[in-house]
Amino acid sequence: MSTKGWTVGSGTAPDGSSRSDEEWERFLRESVAGAADAPKEPSARAREVAQRLRSEPDRGTGGWRSYTPAQPKRRTGWYVAGIAAALMLLVVALAPGRVLDLFSGSDSTPLAAESGKPTQAPPTDTAQRPTADEPFRGSPAARWANGADGITVPKAEPVGWMSEGEVDKALARTRDFLVAADLDRGVLRGERPKDAIALINPHQKDVQDLLDTAFRAPSEDNDPLLLFTRFEPSDTRLVGDIVKTRGRLSYEEGERGALNVTADVTFVYPVRPADGGDEILRTIVRRELVVSWDDPDKVITEPGTFSIVSYKYDVTNGGCGESTGYFTPPFGTEGRADENSEEIDPYDRSGPVAEGASDDESCRRATRS
Repeated sequence: MSTKGWTVGSGTAPDGSSRSDEEWERFLRESVAGAADAPKEPSARAREVAQRLRSEPDRGTGGWRSYTPAQPKRRTGWYVAGIAAALMLLVVALAPGRVLDLFSGSDSTPLAAESGKPTQAPPTDTAQRPTADEPFRGSPAARWANGADGITVPKAEPVGWMSEGEVDKALARTRDFLVAADLDRGVLRGERPKDAIALINPHQKDVQDLLDTAFRAPSEDNDPLLLFTRFEPSDTRLVGDIVKTRGRLSYEEGERGALNVTADVTFVYPVRPADGGDEILRTIVRRELVVSWDDPDKVITEPGTFSIVSYKYDVTNGGCGESTGYFTPPFGTEGRADENSEEIDPYDRSGPVAEGASDDESCRRATRS
């Protein structure tokens, strides 16, 4: 039972002073009445212990029944090792790919967007074959952006006859053309690129003649591959839903105050045989396209369309021989470039497109894919 701070002994308070007569009488009344919280007179043993404690003040400071456990020995080494192990497990859980990269020698950290012309080719990764689950494995494209996200669009400023807002819209529509021509799933499977063609000035006769002939009777001079990426669905199947891209748009003022937009973009397509074969290749196409957004007061055009100024492309693993209107990846041994063919690094974007290319440029041999 709590004594509420009271220590009773021979009519003295804890500090040794005498109790008043009123306090002593109240103690006696409460003891006789049996009050629930009435103090009890301590035993002789209790009085003896209390007296001893008052005479030994040093012991009273810590409590005579208090206990101070022994301090455990510090094990700093094990403690630090445990924290390091816990952090490593956290890293593995949050970013398993980065941990695997440390051991495989590759790096899957996404690259920053391309804002200017590169000065050198990307470094060579550890040689690893692509798989159905990782079709860009062992390729610089593993760090590239997906689809339209890999095409950098610069900040718009007024140019020629166009305001800042009009330039911004023209840049966006130029990228829309690249998406419709080289990323649209239907077009990649051989369908006619209607959305892309709709953005080309219908009054540009030479280009319209090319388009009229290319899909009907493809040839070296009238080939849909000059502007569009297509695979024959009976021969080739895309692996997964992702096409990796890297490139940029740039612009300047052209003739008659027109806005000239240049697109320089590399597309990487993982493909496999349509018959279910296990072989996976990467067809790599780098395109350079220059278009002119003309002043309708000076050039006959239609609103929302551009005229094509020039176009050229490099391709590796796209097949050799007579044009069929489709890229034909060389699965197995058929259609591969000759060992004596000119070599090209398809990921090197530091030089111009088709530098030193000959008539059989599509048959140049890739140093890596």
